[in-house]
Amino acid sequence: MSRSAVLEAGIDYVDQHGLGELSMRRLGAFLQVEGMSLYRYVRSREELLDAMVDRVMDQLYADPSVLLGPGDDWDDFLRRIATGVRRVAHTHPQLFPLVATRHPAAPWIRPPLRSLRWVEGFLSGLLARGFSDEAAIYAYRAFGSFLVGRLLVDVAAAGVSPGKTVAQAEQVTSGQSPDSPVEHLHGTEVDLQAFPTITRLADKLAVEDLGDEFDDALETLITRVDQARRALT
Repeated sequence: MSRSAVLEAGIDYVDQHGLGELSMRRLGAFLQVEGMSLYRYVRSREELLDAMVDRVMDQLYADPSVLLGPGDDWDDFLRRIATGVRRVAHTHPQLFPLVATRHPAAPWIRPPLRSLRWVEGFLSGLLARGFSDEAAIYAYRAFGSFLVGRLLVDVAAAGVSPGKTVAQAEQVTSGQSPDSPVEHLHGTEVDLQAFPTITRLADKLAVEDLGDEFDDALETLITRVDQARRALT
């Protein structure tokens, strides 16, 4: 038994039974141990959920088709990340809606994503490729909204109810403010100083401008429809 084994078992359990069925007692039975013994490796269900999401999303960094070098163009960076995240969604459709929920230590990030490592990597990757702070945040909002929304449709087609799964995950997520670099959440401690880009851009990431994002996305979609209409007429 190890933390790694517990996380892998948690992912396997959700893949087989769905997020709503996950509890420490049931996961213990799945591992043929007492549920209370799991608290040696994860201090709460919230910590278990966060660690499971990070473990699944960390597959991106081990995927040779996603790994990028400093000289790669930003558009290639986005394409590879999108392909990698789509692969994660299709491999773990029961778990993927959890990715679209708020992280307890930073629920103010818009749009919400539970993997702070992913958000940090995405923003720092664009900044390293010449994006300004404002351009990186705009790209994060537009890209995150498109990617998560599109993939939630995909997992719904696989028979998963994203709305129900998200609601189940949100039940164990308590709202916090970024006033302190260390958040204590039902036995879970997350040091936001480990995510310097998120910490530095916290005020901007917390701004809600969903109306502008919707208008921009709508105009882009209308332009694409018009192009298709002209090409197919």
